[in-house]
Parts: sequence; structure tokens; C-alpha cells
Amino acid sequence: MTVPTGPGSEVPVRHTARWVAIGVLVIAAGLVAVLATRPPATVAEVQSPLVGRSVPAVSGPTLSGAAYSLPTPPDRYVVLNFFASWCEPCQQEGPELVKFQYQHQQTGDATMLSVVFDDTAPAARTYQATLGATWPTLADPDGRLALTFGVRAPPSTFVVAPDGRVVAYLVAPVTASDLDQIIARAKASGA
Repeated sequence: MTVPTGPGSEVPVRHTARWVAIGVLVIAAGLVAVLATRPPATVAEVQSPLVGRSVPAVSGPTLSGAAYSLPTPPDRYVVLNFFASWCEPCQQEGPELVKFQYQHQQTGDATMLSVVFDDTAPAARTYQATLGATWPTLADPDGRLALTFGVRAPPSTFVVAPDGRVVAYLVAPVTASDLDQIIARAKASGA
């Protein structure tokens, strides 16, 4: 079929439809490529009654069997992360937590502390060893710490300022950069 476009000229309709379809596909592929390759947005903070208040007491046995108690005040930023070995988002954020700990171990201004959430000690111990986590990890077999902090699922992360106040609560996989931004904002506000 052809369409007359003027005296003595005809344009085939099927070629026009083909070019329109190809154009639409190219635009759609470009959009998919842009969305798939852009960096993820920074993690959003969640409201918690603990934010702005003193951190509840954090103590208990570590996975290695030692007794641990978070100093009050901790005198440096503490990233308190609830995790489980079976949790895929926890596995996603694990290397970022190791990176954060390594960077801040050099400066001494922040540290990590983990709490096992609804997991067995052997599974959590194996996961932490595979990850290369060198910070204290508390067992929480009865869920007392999770309940105190209002944690419903992992990963859940609290950032505690050197003065002992909770400055952020996050319920998604975090990156070292996310944590650095939260700490920089807390420092800027005097926390």
C-alpha cells in the first residue's frame, strides 16, 4: 500500500510504520539503560521514637562468648546494625559495613556493632567470618535487643552519636557513603 504525498510521489506506509516502531524501541532501550546503570538513591531514614534520645542499654554476650556492653556515652559514632545470615539485603550491605569499619578504624571516629536478628549463632558466626567482620557481634537469642529498638526485620541500622544520642534509623541496606553522610550531617548539627 502506498500513500500519495504530492504530485507524482508515493511513500510506502509499511516503511513508515517500521521506522516509527524502531524509533520507539531505541528510545525504550535507552531509558532502560539509563535506569539500570544509574547509581541507587541514598537510603531513606525512618522515623523512630529513639531518634534524638539516648541510646537504650546495649549489652550481652558476643558470638565469641565474651561479655559486651556499649559504653555510655560511646565517645565516638557507633553504627548499630541488626542482621541475619539468611537476609539477602544484609548480604548486599555486608561488604559496605566492612568498608565503613575499615575506613573509620583508621580515624577512630566511628565503629561498628552488630546484633544477630532471628538467626542461629553458628550461622551468624559463619556469615560474619566469611564477610571479614572484625567488630563485636552480639547474640540476641531471645530478641530482647530487637524488641528494645523496635526492630521488626533486618537489616535495620541505628547511628549513635558520641554523646549517646540516636541520630538516625535506617531499614534498608546501607552503604559506607550513606553512613558517612549521616555522620557528616550529625557533626554539622553539633552531635
